[in-house]
Amino acid sequence: MEGAESKPSVVYRCRKCRRIVASQDTIIPHEQGEGEKCFNWKKRDSDSSSSERRPECTAIFVQTMKWMQAVEEGHVGEKLLCFGCKARLGSFNWAGMQCSCGTWVNPAFQLIKSRLDESTV
Repeated sequence: MEGAESKPSVVYRCRKCRRIVASQDTIIPHEQGEGEKCFNWKKRDSDSSSSERRPECTAIFVQTMKWMQAVEEGHVGEKLLCFGCKARLGSFNWAGMQCSCGTWVNPAFQLIKSRLDESTV
């Protein structure tokens, strides 16, 4: 078993009840947007050189999973609740959502990082 070195798998758990709600395999990557600049609509650019660094995403986007009851019921957009403790973990919208970094993700199944614990298995 010399070549059996595998990377530890990352899983995301509900912060309240610790149930696994997503894994690294179900995450949908997206290109990072331009941050606050993407949210300014018809506003003057006050000082574009001061905010050159890219913001970190506050959520992860995942594929649909069986525990997402609102998706199974056929809703177009709704909150995503933990299947164990019913805590709100995020939201989804088939039409898409804008990430905190400014990029649009379509369709969007968004889990908020502050409501999840990241661990390795």
